[in-house]
Amino acid sequence: MKIHLALPCALLLLLLLTAFSTGSVLMYMLFFLVLLCILAGFAAVIWAGATMEVSAELSENAVYRGDTAFIVISLRHRGWIPIAPVLLELASDSGRDVRLRDIPGKTQRLKLPVFAGHVGVFPAGVRACAVEDLLGLFRKRIVLDDASCMMTVFPRTFDTDPLVMAPGDPGTELMSRATEDVSSPSDIREYQPGDAMKKIHWKLSLRKGELMVRKFDEPVLQDILILLDCSSPPSWGHPRAEADIRDALLETAASVFSDQAGTDHSVRMPLLGDHPVDIEKSMGVPIAFDYLARVDFSGSDRFERVLLMESAHMRKVGCVVVIARLNSAMVDIMIRVHRTGPNLRLYLITFTPEDPNIIPLAGRLRSSGIEVCFSIPDTGGYAPGGDEEGGGDYA
Repeated sequence: MKIHLALPCALLLLLLLTAFSTGSVLMYMLFFLVLLCILAGFAAVIWAGATMEVSAELSENAVYRGDTAFIVISLRHRGWIPIAPVLLELASDSGRDVRLRDIPGKTQRLKLPVFAGHVGVFPAGVRACAVEDLLGLFRKRIVLDDASCMMTVFPRTFDTDPLVMAPGDPGTELMSRATEDVSSPSDIREYQPGDAMKKIHWKLSLRKGELMVRKFDEPVLQDILILLDCSSPPSWGHPRAEADIRDALLETAASVFSDQAGTDHSVRMPLLGDHPVDIEKSMGVPIAFDYLARVDFSGSDRFERVLLMESAHMRKVGCVVVIARLNSAMVDIMIRVHRTGPNLRLYLITFTPEDPNIIPLAGRLRSSGIEVCFSIPDTGGYAPGGDEEGGGDYA
């Protein structure tokens, strides 16, 4: 609690000395009136703070980046001595504070928009509230543990080009041909309408008295591996730029995973960090998006090391999608991985695709048969490298 009693105490002392010196009843009355106001203000803050009830409820706990949710804040206290409007400190990155007028004993509700500006899991609601008396002499800040909730912001997606598998990919056409290969049956089952006549096992059908058909093994399609750079990104000197880089990384990964989840290939996307998880297509796109939203980019290993570790497990991988920034060490490792068999596609996350330091590296990858796609973060109209009014470029 903050107390500002220097001026009131000086006034009380002056009134008391004047009353003793003059013996004036009026001065005594003024002294007790000021003392009463000070005590009433103190009691009002203590009473309202002890009975303060604040709650918050989100209209949607999960939204996509760029959407707007709404939060309803309810406030009530049972103190009957008037206080100043209550100051609410919102638990969001907007930094806004809101004041609510004092209505003792009644519940006030406030509906506020919450803009999902970046991918992740963020607190929304009220972090704390401040109660003051009418004279501003006493102020009590109350930290609220039950008046905030977590909002999950999923990554947006965009269309990606179909992936090209490494030579030797059986593909759906070969799978179809395999079902017609009567030389390699794997099992027998009852006939179903639409089965080809050549699949009927005539000898077994005559013995059982019903039509039986052969089942055949289908070749296994090559896997798709998505590697996302989950290491701590370098400092760009601008907090919003760093958040935009993270958004671009996560939304590119979400887009590739979402598009490939609709294919017949197995898809795997390992996410490293303090809480590593291995995402597979069988989990479903919503669960994958939830895991992506919780990536904290706390991976301690350099991404080059991640590439090296995964390169030892690519026997069944037909295509590797790398989503990262770029340096010369990564170029060497990616070329080495590509020579072992799988095709590679790099989504290069950068604000400056025409950077003279990047163009030669991208050229080396392309000359080695590796696809290079640029993913430029959405800056929302502000100029990267400076303030939101413009100026500067990222290196």
